[in-house]
Amino acid sequence: MNKQQLAAKIWESANRMRSKIEANEYKDYILGFIFYKYLSDKEEHWLLQRGYDAESIREYVNEEADDAYSSRTSAQQSLGYFIAWKDLFSTWIQMGSDFSVDNVRTGLSSFNRLISESHKKVFEGIFNTLETGLSKLGENTKSQTKAVSDLIQLINEIPMNGRQDYDVLGFIYEYLISNFAANAGKKAGEFYTPHEVSLLMSEIIANHLKGRDEIKIYDPTSGSGSLLINIGRTASKYMEDPNRIRYYAQELKANTYNLTRMNLVMRGILPDNIVTRNGDTLEEDWPYFDESDPQGTYEPLYVDAVVSNPPYSQRWDPSGKENDARYARYGLAPKSKADYAFLLHDLYHLKPDGIMTIVLPHGVLFRGGEEGTIRRNLIEQNNIDAIIGLPANIFFGTGIPTIIMVLRQKRESTDVLIIDASKGFAKEGKNNKLRASDIRRIADTVRARRTTPKYSRVVSREEIRENDYNLNIPRYVDSSEEAESYDIYAAMFGGIPEQELHCFDSFWKVFPTLKDELFAGENGYLHLCTENIKDTIRKNADVCRFRDTFREAFEDLGEKMDTAIIDQAETLSVPKIEEDLAGEIFRRFHDIPLLDPYQAYEIFEDQFSVIGGDLELIQTEGWKAVSQVDPNMVVKKKNGKDVEVQEGWKGHILPFDLVQKNCLAAERKDLSDEEEQLAGIPASYEELLDALSEEEKESISDALNDSNDEFVFKNIKTVLKTLKADSDASPQLISTLQKAERLNNEEKSLKSEIRKKAERLHLDTKKTIENLTDGQARILLHQKWAKPVLDGIASLSETMLEKFSKDVEAAANKYSVTMNDLEAEIHQTEKELCDMLGDLTGSESDMQGIRELRILLGGSEDE
Repeated sequence: MNKQQLAAKIWESANRMRSKIEANEYKDYILGFIFYKYLSDKEEHWLLQRGYDAESIREYVNEEADDAYSSRTSAQQSLGYFIAWKDLFSTWIQMGSDFSVDNVRTGLSSFNRLISESHKKVFEGIFNTLETGLSKLGENTKSQTKAVSDLIQLINEIPMNGRQDYDVLGFIYEYLISNFAANAGKKAGEFYTPHEVSLLMSEIIANHLKGRDEIKIYDPTSGSGSLLINIGRTASKYMEDPNRIRYYAQELKANTYNLTRMNLVMRGILPDNIVTRNGDTLEEDWPYFDESDPQGTYEPLYVDAVVSNPPYSQRWDPSGKENDARYARYGLAPKSKADYAFLLHDLYHLKPDGIMTIVLPHGVLFRGGEEGTIRRNLIEQNNIDAIIGLPANIFFGTGIPTIIMVLRQKRESTDVLIIDASKGFAKEGKNNKLRASDIRRIADTVRARRTTPKYSRVVSREEIRENDYNLNIPRYVDSSEEAESYDIYAAMFGGIPEQELHCFDSFWKVFPTLKDELFAGENGYLHLCTENIKDTIRKNADVCRFRDTFREAFEDLGEKMDTAIIDQAETLSVPKIEEDLAGEIFRRFHDIPLLDPYQAYEIFEDQFSVIGGDLELIQTEGWKAVSQVDPNMVVKKKNGKDVEVQEGWKGHILPFDLVQKNCLAAERKDLSDEEEQLAGIPASYEELLDALSEEEKESISDALNDSNDEFVFKNIKTVLKTLKADSDASPQLISTLQKAERLNNEEKSLKSEIRKKAERLHLDTKKTIENLTDGQARILLHQKWAKPVLDGIASLSETMLEKFSKDVEAAANKYSVTMNDLEAEIHQTEKELCDMLGDLTGSESDMQGIRELRILLGGSEDE
């Protein structure tokens, strides 16, 4: 199972287990147990590396021995904590029916007591939420034990001690947090920033930090810590040593603060690089100091990057903060809305060459009063670098539209890049979601400070001053759709206004001969020269050259993908190869007009989620993973309970369907032909029935005492026997029923044969996968990995030409019916209606009404 499949399975099971417990609470239990397993497994792995075996761990890893050479002392010095054998997660699993929730209580209490002094800030109290919440998992010890036992058995499936396991664990952790957030309503915002928003902020910051040997990053409202982690991961791609990143996090809510610490530790970040604090960011600024001696150890914290998603428009207390260094230069945010208080806090902690990104509600761009003053000062002091308008409904628990604001302490330019990215998203349930292409388009626009019509614009400080420092996005970027216009002359007399064809100028530029092949005319009004617009476009010489150029640009991409990801599957860096191939795709679009390279990037990224999962399996298990099959486990009801049972096999990496199409095509076609034949039998039954008279159908119903057609044919022998004994049954009816009997026998035979062939094909597929040569495996991996990307990109030109053809056709048809035509048609309809009314008869009052109606329709009184 790859990490996506494992995460989905764990979520499904965990969601079923939580029963009536709120998602927001249950997350603290499952995530807490995952973290305990992580620490427990890490200690076991550490012990095994030092020569311990299972028996010696059991005998010597305990609290009693605490001399300088004991396992307890060594673990505390090396790991920062110690877990005795009796409290290890694996011991709980091995206890079976002897396990009790009290074992967990004892273990968590012991853990807190045995943290080393040097690591107390990282680990102390980290399991408090889990420990105090155990009682909510059941009404008594027995029910709590059952709930905890089910939970730890589920979590036990997560690998935590292999080469790829930090990433697998991190992926599963974030997957669970994301799903709990989706189910937690408004409380979701307290602990989760959607992964896609986090990635976007990470890309912007990591690009700014390229080339630095050491980095400090800070999140003052850290939630689950995902923002910090994603920035660290993205920035580390450009660093030789990712251990030279230091993470600072502050969080107000205790249980969410614990999530931050767990998440940071589980990502393999060294505890020495984790500095966290549970406190109120606005009330107690957090420069670096020892809380036992704040004045004597004061040292302001300045970092390379700050990232935050603070609570929106929260009340705060600004009294007494006029001289606070964070706000003195800019002003105090109003007490009803702390948005700018958080922003100024973040900005204060930036180094001169640092960068920050913050998520805020749209109101900060245009609200007046104290906020207007702060905004003016930020613009005049040249701190605002970019503003990115995000789609609505992108955050769990709130539908309000939000922005990302990018700020810096020192900038060379005085302009502001404004991006309206509100229309770039995919709908996912009730929420909108940034796609990979949306993230890339925004990040590239920020990097290049690119102006794109209807999307982004670099705005001068002078223009912002002219707008009284109002930064509302629509003032600077108009992303609205063009309103459709109508030409009065063309509406009256027909023709296609040449002015309205200017919307196709980019096409006429690339296809210079096409316009004259489609249209002719003068004085600004044209007419079509072709009866088939689509064919004319596709056969045009310039269009044909464009399609050939596009095809040639991507001709060898499949070979490059195979070399990059198949030939080096066991050793490559997955994130690096993903970026390299994405760059390769963008480079090939450099001289290709009309097509959007970000559409190709989206196709690639969608497929790379599959490729990446497969590569992780290969790098963990070796090349042999490609030729493995797994039991296909499905959940079925048994004695009223859901149980997993095996139903055949499935490919570990290669899908059976793919292998059959490429290696067992003849057998697959043979089976498919018989399935088609079987599917056609019900229609043959219908034909036989339709040929019978009503009297004959009635005699069949009488014979069976049932009129259901399906019942008749399933019991055809009973029908025949009954009717043969009936001397009144017609030979034609008997003959028809005999044909039905033959069809019935054929259907049974086909079903039996199909079942046998399907079973044989299934086993042959299993055998084929298990005996693949390296060459065969390479071909199949190409079909699974590269071909969907190549086919998807190849379709872009055809899709573009199809849309272009329809748009030209719509423009041509717009004035095909003139107002004069409509008028003539109305007159003709009125005349025909008058004639029809003239044929009507009725009472004197009826006829008087009809005469008046005919006059209204243009007839005369005498008619």
